[in-house]
Amino acid sequence: MRFPTPLVPATLIRRYKRFLADAELADGTQVTAHCANPGSMLGLAEPGMRIWLEPNDDPRKKLRYGWRLVEHGGGHFTGVDTSVPNRALRGALEAGTVPGLAGYDTVRAEVAYGTNSRVDFLASGAGLPDLYIEVKSVTLSRQPGLAEFPDSRTARGLKHLGELAEMVAQGHRAMLLFLVQRTDCRRVAVAADIDPAYAAGFARARAAGVGVMALGCAITPEGVTPAGPLPVIDV
Repeated sequence: MRFPTPLVPATLIRRYKRFLADAELADGTQVTAHCANPGSMLGLAEPGMRIWLEPNDDPRKKLRYGWRLVEHGGGHFTGVDTSVPNRALRGALEAGTVPGLAGYDTVRAEVAYGTNSRVDFLASGAGLPDLYIEVKSVTLSRQPGLAEFPDSRTARGLKHLGELAEMVAQGHRAMLLFLVQRTDCRRVAVAADIDPAYAAGFARARAAGVGVMALGCAITPEGVTPAGPLPVIDV
């Protein structure tokens, strides 16, 4: 998935009210950007960080910039926009290039299921059980090379785990897909210390037959592209 508008570098001043961030552009101009991430962004919102913003001239939008990336040392990036994973994955799912998820003719997004929920993707194919896919954007890293989810307590995520397990019980296939929006991580784990309830629900879902997959990403200021599989480990 390519960013529609070329990103511009900036220095983070502060993130506040969850969805707002003040930043300073290279010419010294201070701007306010939309932060499309409701999570804690632990370790990704420290003042002084180098970030990348996407400008826009849409009169319907209140803010002229959207925060897309954090740049780390060594040329690594983290994608902070939680809407990116679904946009990036849809093309890969439709093209049948996601490992283990090929053979489905139709991929629909935001399909109602469970209790007042919508699954990220529902894949269908002749002779195959329907496949319910929940996508989680993973951006937390507290140990070198290890990505973790979640970065804060998530009652919504726990609810989704139960609904995926119910789809399996009904004879369908269900998959929890972690998309790691970091280029500096090679393994994924559940952050049980941050959300013990989610960790317990994750274990129950796996035992009930819910599949778990993690994919890395290639990330540059030009775009975000799903990459190869990463191992999901117990810690």
